[in-house]
Amino acid sequence: MRPASEVIKAFATLPLADLDRISPTGTTLIVARGRHPVVVVMTDGTASHPSSPTYPPDRLRALREHETRVALSILGLSAERSHFMRLRDSAMPPGGGPFDAAVSELRRFALAYQCKTILAPWLYDPHCDHETAQIMVRAAVKGLEVAIYSYPVWGWLLPAEQLIAEGMIEGWRLNIAAHVDRKRRAIASHQSQNSDLISDDPDGFRLPAELLSTFERPYEALIRTYAHDRS
Repeated sequence: MRPASEVIKAFATLPLADLDRISPTGTTLIVARGRHPVVVVMTDGTASHPSSPTYPPDRLRALREHETRVALSILGLSAERSHFMRLRDSAMPPGGGPFDAAVSELRRFALAYQCKTILAPWLYDPHCDHETAQIMVRAAVKGLEVAIYSYPVWGWLLPAEQLIAEGMIEGWRLNIAAHVDRKRRAIASHQSQNSDLISDDPDGFRLPAELLSTFERPYEALIRTYAHDRS
């Protein structure tokens, strides 16, 4: 077990690397140098405003998917390279038939696009969907020659003293300094998360400033992950 402060420091000091070193061949989930990635959005986003009368689940789902397509367009990705699995937000299946079906679909994407690298949320990110997504990805690529890299989202904000069962931290920091403004615009396109667009739900979610500040880094931390490391 290691304190989160130590783990996060390690993320921030990983060696800087070029995309060609991180993912030398095949399809990845990174937009750069015209190497077209494929993006899979696993959940439907409908838990963000559960009590909104003007945005019931079906309408909210459509809005969230539209926002995602706009964001990906800003980043240079065509709609044909994005897929929505529409698993229930904040309630991804932890096991059983629905879990296996989602794993099979992920594996089908990996094979269809001949993926050699997959980026997935960090296992210790403090969000139930992020944890489940990581576990699903590990199961999906077993037996395949696919490299997994994990990325923290909420993990940057873990309490310093929280203990994490993370071993040796390997990986890279991908330099995105030239693309930070485009990334900022892509994030802003998620108006349901950044504005008063949905104002009739007192429990509605809005991206907090402390999280948005972590997205201003001129790099993306990518932690080398192995399918058999399941805690």
